[in-house]
Amino acid sequence: MITNVSLTTVYCLDQDDAKRFYVDVLGFEPRTDTRMGEDFRWVTISHPSQPELEVTLMTPGPPLNDEAAAFLRRQLEKGEWGGLGLRVDDCRKTYEELSAKGVAFLQPPSDRPYGIEAVMRDNSGSWLVLVEPKASASEDLPNA
Repeated sequence: MITNVSLTTVYCLDQDDAKRFYVDVLGFEPRTDTRMGEDFRWVTISHPSQPELEVTLMTPGPPLNDEAAAFLRRQLEKGEWGGLGLRVDDCRKTYEELSAKGVAFLQPPSDRPYGIEAVMRDNSGSWLVLVEPKASASEDLPNA
């Protein structure tokens, strides 16, 4: 039986730069950083309030084939690749704090039916969504 999600991947162009961004700017914690063979590096981070969920910072390459890896690199370079949804307590305050740290935002905080949302980019071009959920958001949305 599946009990939870324990790992997800965010693609990046440079693992060291991505690790610095997620740790130093966003407040994640480093978890694993190891080599697996000559050409493969396994780097994970997690948020301190959710240590059971690790995020792999993966460069496009094996196990992807060359064509898929090249496509993914192009998408990252153009800023057209999605990353994570991040829950925040105060979207507007977080927007101001991260903007002051130089984070690029695609969309400032905006009211949505489910809460307040802002969209930003990490330093590899992946977009990340900050969401401050409404207290009653689950009651307001129709069941799927």
